[in-house]
Amino acid sequence: MSDELRSPFLILAIAFILMWSSVWLGVALRKRHREMDVEVSHDLEIILASTLTLLGLIIGFSFSMAVNRYDQRKNYEEAEANAIGTEYVRANMLSAVDAARVHTLLRNYLDERISFYETRDRKQLQEVNARTAQLQDALWSAVQVPAAAQQTPILALVLSGMNDVLNSQGYTQAAWWNRIPIGAWGMMAMVALCSCILVGYTAHRPREGFFRLLVVPIVLSIAFFLIGDIDSPSRGGIRVLPQNLRSLAQSLPAR
Repeated sequence: MSDELRSPFLILAIAFILMWSSVWLGVALRKRHREMDVEVSHDLEIILASTLTLLGLIIGFSFSMAVNRYDQRKNYEEAEANAIGTEYVRANMLSAVDAARVHTLLRNYLDERISFYETRDRKQLQEVNARTAQLQDALWSAVQVPAAAQQTPILALVLSGMNDVLNSQGYTQAAWWNRIPIGAWGMMAMVALCSCILVGYTAHRPREGFFRLLVVPIVLSIAFFLIGDIDSPSRGGIRVLPQNLRSLAQSLPAR
């Protein structure tokens, strides 16, 4: 599924339309079978309760998956800040010229990492990723050349720290791609649609209880919206803020 289709507000709109339509589909099916025994009505109420319980469990598991992924993105943001800050200090072990170059590149790299978290526009994000890749090549070259010229334990430590900086960005990107599987969304949608059909089918006097029938579609749509919002790293309102990266940028010496 494309990132546009995972937009939380699009999920909210589609979910409400489908759930609301399913409720009235159930009402229409009920009209074709007006006569219903007490035992049949009781059985349908049990089925509805069981279906809603199953749906609640699926939504709960999906919400837990979204929260875990959100926490993972937060942890990797902190790890990135720690890796960049550590390497900035280790760069002081290089010669004055090499250290100044690495410091400048790390500051620019830090700015791009902050932009990565703050940018919402898809095109601008691609540009940020392109500049980040260029800076990564420059950073690796900046420490690889002196490390190759003088193979000492100190320079190996600097090289290892730069490797951590580059790896942390890869872990962050992987966490942003790690979303709730399409199969989980499909299962939630199918169970929710069946539940809404049963709500409409078992409704008494649906025309008089118009607003009562709105409750389940609204609640389910909000639940889907919340899950989609937390699961969306760049399009949702609940986003990972680069607090640690900003703090690091403020703590570095002025250029």
